[in-house]
Formats: sequence, structure tokens, C-alpha cells
Amino acid sequence: MRSRVFFIAALLVAAAIFVAARAINSEYAFFAGYVVLQYVVLATAWNILGGYTGYVNFGSSAFFALGAYTTVFFYKIYPMPVPVLVVLGGIVSGIVGLGMGYLTLRLRGAFFAIATLAMAIVLQTLIVNWGFVGGSRGAYVIRPSSVPLIGSYIQYLFAVMLVLAVVAVTTARAIERSRLGFGFAAIRDDEMA
Repeated sequence: MRSRVFFIAALLVAAAIFVAARAINSEYAFFAGYVVLQYVVLATAWNILGGYTGYVNFGSSAFFALGAYTTVFFYKIYPMPVPVLVVLGGIVSGIVGLGMGYLTLRLRGAFFAIATLAMAIVLQTLIVNWGFVGGSRGAYVIRPSSVPLIGSYIQYLFAVMLVLAVVAVTTARAIERSRLGFGFAAIRDDEMA
């Protein structure tokens, strides 16, 4: 199945899940689904480096947190819609990830794992001590009670995370079946070769 067909099929499955969740009409189901979908996105991101290449990567959660706190930063400066904030968070995390990749992808084995762990600890220390984004208390943002066309705000967040999960899984599948993915598999099988 080609990537475009897979993406359309995944969107149809996501739409069916959203309709089924609306039929249940439980705010808890939407919240639980939102949390599960967050972990689907995070696990898929980890799998691209950890699963395809076999590199132990402790930095995925740090990039996830960096994206989340980037959205808080930009929201406090100028409130924007959630999808715009998600894109901004992804851009900042991507730029930092590119820089970190440039520095760490020359390392192998345990040295790579230690470098990504160090980056995660440094980022955690910076965020915990940065009062503007909430520091160790976390961010407190007053959410709207409802969103036009969707309904409650938690249903809106569920829909956004559902789309992100579809994009993440489709991107991971496209990478796996591309020349880059075959290169990752070759690294996993025998890095020296």
C-alpha cells in the first residue's frame, strides 16, 4: 500500500474513531484518548531512530517537552490557535533536534545514549528553572469551554492529537519504506558495514 493510500486510509480510520467517540459522548473517553494518542505520537517518534536504526535514544521525550513548552512560550507572548502552536513547537524541536543530531550522530553505542540522556537532563533543568513557562509548577493556561464546529475543548484537543497521530504514523511508514529507511535498517543490522 503506497503512502498516499495509507494516509487516506488512516484518516478514514481516525474519522471513524472520532465519530465513535462522539457517539459515546464521555469527556473522560476523549481525555483518555487524547493521552493515549500523545503516547502514540511519542512512541512513533522514538521508533524512527530507536527502532529503525537500533540506537538507544533518550532524547525523544526531551524534544516532545521542548515542543510543548514552546507552545506555552508563544501562547504567553501572543495567544494563537492550537494547530499553529503545534507547528511552532514542531519547528523549534526540529531545529534543536537537527543541531543535536549533527553533534551526536557521530557517536556510537553507549556514547550516543549518554549524549542524548545528557541533552534531556540539560533541557529539563532549563525548563524547570524558567519561570516564564511555569518552571517546576508547569504551565497554567485558561482553556475555553468550547470550540466552534467541534464542541468541548477536550474534543478539540482529541481531534488535533488524532490528526497528529495519523501524520506521525504515516511519516514513520514512509520513512521505513524509503531509501532512508533501508539505510536505517542497514545501520541496525551491521553499523560497521
